[in-house]
Amino acid sequence: MLELPRRNILLGAFGLAGLAAVNACGGTTAVPPTAESVRHAEALRRRPGQRVVTARLTPRPVTVDLGGPVVNTWAYGDSVPGPLLRARAGDLMRVQVDNRLPATTSVHWHGIALRHDMDGVPGVTQAPINAGSSFTYEFTVPDPGTYFYHPHSGVQLDRGLHGALLVDDPADPGGYDVERTVVLDDWVDGTGRTPEQVLKGLTEGSGKGGKGGGLTPLLGVAGDVAYPHYLANGRVPAAPVTLSAKPGQRLRLRLINAGSDTAFRVALGGHRLTVTHSDGFPVVPVTTDALLIGMGERYDVLVTVGDGVFPLVAVAEGKQGNALALVRSAAGTPPSASARPTELAGKVTLGTDLSAADAVRLQAKGVDRRHDLLLSGSTTPYRWTVNGKAFPDADPLPIEAGQRVRLRFKNMTMMFHPMHVHGHTFGLVRGGARKDTVIVRPMQTVEVDFDANNPGQWMTHCHNIYHAETGMMTTLAYKS
Repeated sequence: MLELPRRNILLGAFGLAGLAAVNACGGTTAVPPTAESVRHAEALRRRPGQRVVTARLTPRPVTVDLGGPVVNTWAYGDSVPGPLLRARAGDLMRVQVDNRLPATTSVHWHGIALRHDMDGVPGVTQAPINAGSSFTYEFTVPDPGTYFYHPHSGVQLDRGLHGALLVDDPADPGGYDVERTVVLDDWVDGTGRTPEQVLKGLTEGSGKGGKGGGLTPLLGVAGDVAYPHYLANGRVPAAPVTLSAKPGQRLRLRLINAGSDTAFRVALGGHRLTVTHSDGFPVVPVTTDALLIGMGERYDVLVTVGDGVFPLVAVAEGKQGNALALVRSAAGTPPSASARPTELAGKVTLGTDLSAADAVRLQAKGVDRRHDLLLSGSTTPYRWTVNGKAFPDADPLPIEAGQRVRLRFKNMTMMFHPMHVHGHTFGLVRGGARKDTVIVRPMQTVEVDFDANNPGQWMTHCHNIYHAETGMMTTLAYKS
């Protein structure tokens, strides 16, 4: 019998009243989503005359044309990605979710340091949204940047359930002429397998998960799942989306990896990329040939557009295939679907190579609490752990409000893990870049610091959705 269905039933069945019992840490009850401290933290974010941004999402079964392949999937609209949501920093977002799926669901607002009871994790921050039911998320968006939304329910992310969430900075200095958003994805749903069938194949060892990635110098083993398609803004390379600009314009590209098991190496033919933001926060600008983006990471880059048609290629690192979009500033013959610009073989930048801009660097202070997160696991049996235990049996990591907390991610496997922390952004101890998701390479350690200023119980997990669903997940638990 698989452990995962029991886990899903367990989390789905948890009422919020049961949370304190399972999240006790050190003999002290952890802060539940109904706590006064959660409401107080949100009240501090609100301002008189705060603008309210409203939206509606309706997850439901749909048929989607990916630019040739037509698939049955689940999505938030009639196309993939879902509707673009946009607000300004400091706005109140009010998003009604009407669940028309044949399953429970949720929406997680990836990267947003929001109120705990709106984080969208069934069994931890809310009850699941039942089929035929609705739930309204209401929260202040405190920080500008590039974010996205997706379910935190099973492996639903590996369907078409994701969309971009952009938070504008009222004081944005600009420096660009045109802006485009590119959402990258690995795609299996509706091609003869569902994500749930892929997961079952991995956990049963039947091989139905598909042969995943090979060994790569940068990432070690590059994933567990072989995907038939890789998408840029919901389109296969044979029918790419076109991003228009004029020659000489400064183009801001917001790049989001919404994939479930694939890191992408991204380059724009004939151009170099200047990285300006990572996971929403500004960095000391770095010019590079290519950028490696792990699952859940987001980057903003600037390019000065040349004259012609250029391939924006996202190679599935260590796998066969790529996503493709076109940057067009003039008439001309588009490149082929399998284009491989020379920049892909040039300088490759990772998030751990970046440094924080001075304005967002964490203030220097002593560390009050330290936690090691030992990342282990195997493919046979298919089980991934934090500190030797698989969620929901993993021990919560206790923290207290006001502390400077250091997390040390120690990867003891030969596969990379993009580690994501909910409810906070952290600063890399080396370089200081502010992020919420960071690639931890095989047999390496990454240390991050954050300030415990957002009470609740916050998931911390690998953003390979198949690793998270089989155990590589725990909670940062504020003591009440």
